[in-house]
Amino acid sequence: MGQRLYVATRKGLFGLDPTEQGDWRIARTAFLGDPVTMVLPDERDGTLYAALNLGHFGVKLHRSEDRGASWEECGAPGFPTQQENQRIDATPTAHSVHQIWSLEAGGGDEPNLLWAGTIPGALFRSTDRGTSWSLIETLWNRPERKKWFGGGYDDPGIHSVVVDPRDSKRVLVGISCGGVWVSADGGESWTVQTSGMHAAYMPPERREDPDIQDPHRLVACPAAPDVLWVQHHNGVFRSTDGARNWSEITGIKPSNFGFAVAVHPADPETAWFVPAVKDEHRVPEGGKVVAARTRDGGKSFDVLRQGLPQEHAYDLVFRHALDVDPSGEILAMGSTTGNLWVSENAGDGWRAVSHHLPPIYQVRFASS
Repeated sequence: MGQRLYVATRKGLFGLDPTEQGDWRIARTAFLGDPVTMVLPDERDGTLYAALNLGHFGVKLHRSEDRGASWEECGAPGFPTQQENQRIDATPTAHSVHQIWSLEAGGGDEPNLLWAGTIPGALFRSTDRGTSWSLIETLWNRPERKKWFGGGYDDPGIHSVVVDPRDSKRVLVGISCGGVWVSADGGESWTVQTSGMHAAYMPPERREDPDIQDPHRLVACPAAPDVLWVQHHNGVFRSTDGARNWSEITGIKPSNFGFAVAVHPADPETAWFVPAVKDEHRVPEGGKVVAARTRDGGKSFDVLRQGLPQEHAYDLVFRHALDVDPSGEILAMGSTTGNLWVSENAGDGWRAVSHHLPPIYQVRFASS
């Protein structure tokens, strides 16, 4: 079966197909001019979802039954009437969804279930393929939420949702800034699990506070779901026991700061990152775009630069803008300056597919 690469950008959604010559071409566009914050190809039934942030007109969600040839608007996550959020400054504010920041399918035994994480930091569930949504109040009402705060945004946000392929009731979410939360019962109850993480941006006495950790991205190896990787604000952390304990990974060159992480679908020891200069600059070290790869669980790293710009390049790769295909060999990486690169040898070499896309929010492989 072939595959397609979906690229969600500030000005539309692009679908790219591989060519017989080994390149990738834009085969389809949608929502041109509109910010597409998330795309989800649901491999369970072939439905394609796209989340839009239309500013004054609000957050919208669309779905397609024909791989993007046509679209219909469905429901979008929203707070119950009169729902209020108690911000960290204790000022009560009526709340609305500003952005869909993560969109994931439920397990194989939950054919119609979708999860959506939003800014502000709320988790929503749909049991009817996005037609309607319900707020997971068990997480929203946690008293610890009053300590959460925004990283790059004013409000905290849920950017990562991981569903355990062995048990659909086991769900993990990454919150910036609010730590990693785990539910073993489909969202009925939650625990924060950040033991071993630390926040260098906090005073020493709050360095290990679980509720203010800033995971930039949380991913799990599909073949070994107890192995999880987090690109944190001040480093990389790895868990081998399902998030109960985390170990800091050091030795990443040229920097341990970044947003994106992708893990090999079959090998939990292999993962990729995109280093950048933190925190105020957020550009590649020395104006050289590189990726970092480990093949031994973080004991050592390769710096991958072949085919990537190495002079006056200031591309930043957002947390969802790095993906690996099911083979573990093909990677895609998109930047804030509209560059899109693909590697077909696990990152050893890269080829620019486009230099002219709008700023890229997400890249995602899907079966075609």
